[in-house]
Amino acid sequence: MPRGDGTGPGGQGPGTGRGQGGRQGRGRGNKPGAGPGGQCVCPGCGEKVPHQAGVPCFQVKCPKCGQQMIRE
Repeated sequence: MPRGDGTGPGGQGPGTGRGQGGRQGRGRGNKPGAGPGGQCVCPGCGEKVPHQAGVPCFQVKCPKCGQQMIRE
């Protein structure tokens, strides 16, 4: 910031740096695993169980084979 006005060396004006604009915050979007819904899946046998809000899938054991589940 050579001029001290926040424009930086390119002089493009304020608000053009990283982190400005339409960022989405944590937990937004429609990607799988976002939000309280979804399923936990066993990587070993493929068994699926509904995800419980507040309980990470990695803390759930597969009811069929006992492996640690992952989020789908």
